[in-house]
Amino acid sequence: MQNDPLNTAPIQQFIQQVKSADLSNAKEIRLSIQQSKNLAYTLGIVMARLEGDLERFVKSNSDTGTVEVQLDGGSGWK
Repeated sequence: MQNDPLNTAPIQQFIQQVKSADLSNAKEIRLSIQQSKNLAYTLGIVMARLEGDLERFVKSNSDTGTVEVQLDGGSGWK
């Protein structure tokens, strides 16, 4: 599971909806219950993955004291 790609589409859709609302000076945005559930589920999965990655990172580097950072450029932001 740790190598499975994350489907962040609900987060990206929410961010786009907020951007559009901001550009049009809207006072609110609305999400259907299905959109809300998808967003909540996706955020939960992302947070769980980050917590697991952090835990593995801390355990693997606690003995060496060395921190290595890799930047791959990503593909999720437009």
